[in-house]
Amino acid sequence: MIAYYAESIELPAIQQEIVSEWIYKVAKTYGKTVGNISYIFCSDEKILEVNRQFLQHDYYTDIITFDYTNGNRISGDLFISLDTVKTNAESFHTSYKEELHRTIIHGILHLCGINDKGPGEREIMEANENKALAILPEECRES
Repeated sequence: MIAYYAESIELPAIQQEIVSEWIYKVAKTYGKTVGNISYIFCSDEKILEVNRQFLQHDYYTDIITFDYTNGNRISGDLFISLDTVKTNAESFHTSYKEELHRTIIHGILHLCGINDKGPGEREIMEANENKALAILPEECRES
């Protein structure tokens, strides 16, 4: 089950049912099934608080993924800062909607075992994000 929550902000305008089906499809391409996934959309201040409290990191980020995966069944809590998603969209000269979907699937790719911290891993993650975005249903994309 995939659930979407907002912490002190409005939920982003995404097509939850279609996005959830997309997530199931992407996970399947990695031989994974989807367990319980919770997206918690929040502000920069909330994600900084989570980063400090649970990871002892003192910086803002776009997503924090708490991985509860068991075997091939992916599960987790994914905190996404909509403030940072917006800033990243501006920095990368892309639409907010595309950057939001990229961030949503980024967390799923982490749960599927793809990392982005080591040498060469960021490029692998980006290639996998692009592959996933290519199968995002048309009605979720900007015209």
